[in-house]
Amino acid sequence: MTFTNELAGVAVNTWLPLIAGTGSAVAGGFYLAFSAVVIPALRRQPATEAIATMVSINRNAVRLPFMIVFFGTAAACGAVAVAAATDPLAQSPVRVAGAAAYLAGWASTIMVNVPLNNRLDRGGDGRPDRQWHSFQQSWTPANHIRAALSVAGAAGMLIPIHNH
Repeated sequence: MTFTNELAGVAVNTWLPLIAGTGSAVAGGFYLAFSAVVIPALRRQPATEAIATMVSINRNAVRLPFMIVFFGTAAACGAVAVAAATDPLAQSPVRVAGAAAYLAGWASTIMVNVPLNNRLDRGGDGRPDRQWHSFQQSWTPANHIRAALSVAGAAGMLIPIHNH
């Protein structure tokens, strides 16, 4: 192995999981804040206010800072998995599991939370109480799942690996 290949291996085995794990932790913390603080606070508001606030939050989330975390972390997790496939001895199965956990939460966001957000944004049938109840009954458990998957992903990718 040449010095250049050794440096490339250090970058893939050290920095890539660190970047992916940190992004996963940030995303998990964001989702956890919703589960622990935002949704409980919105439940105490009249449905029309809760809906308007959630729609505003969702529109603001689709901006550069969160998009970098959301998509950048997915790309970094994908790279962790590719690195493991190309050099299985260089990667820990725990890191690969961590990357897979974040990506599962990422996919859940796209398949469950985003469509629910879009439906809420389009408006309802003129019955905001029913619309809000239905939204948060589906959205909140999916949010708990993506938070847990992101935190698990962070743990898996940030656990120090000792190669013997």
